[in-house]
Amino acid sequence: MTTTDWITDILLVLVVFRQLREDRLDRKTFLLPLGIVGFVAFKYLHSIPTAGNDTVLIGALMAIGAALGVAGGIFTRIRFAGGHLLIKAGAVSAVLWVLGMGARMGFQVWVDHGGADDVARFSLAHHITTGQAWVAAFVLMALTEVVTRVATIFVRSRMATPGPSANAARSVSSLDPVA
Repeated sequence: MTTTDWITDILLVLVVFRQLREDRLDRKTFLLPLGIVGFVAFKYLHSIPTAGNDTVLIGALMAIGAALGVAGGIFTRIRFAGGHLLIKAGAVSAVLWVLGMGARMGFQVWVDHGGADDVARFSLAHHITTGQAWVAAFVLMALTEVVTRVATIFVRSRMATPGPSANAARSVSSLDPVA
């Protein structure tokens, strides 16, 4: 992994860690993670291979990314206070985010340090045609995770309503009991 790879991955992890502290829901909440993943897509996603079972690999990892993103968005607390929407990532949301990022980082480190032959054998056995299929699958997994998490938070923020009671303020709060 290059220095840029490490910095980008660390920035994406820090996006959610920043949300472990309750803060105002604003444009940064949406634009920062989308900007980072947009940069990653621009830097690494040069093509999307479609031969063999490349699309199956890509689709499977995108589905995992979507599941992690939606779950992460659901387990993020959103509430009104002082006339503003506030957001706070719950423990489950943070764990899911780190799990997704960690899996991608771990796979890359493993491939760079001895796992490349195993990936090549797996690819051959499962008709995955190029290394670019793996790159596309992991980049699109990250992109899908970020977009679905942000979209879930956006939809939930639109459903939030200020109310006089704590129950109304928590109407779209996290299902995470620790949050």
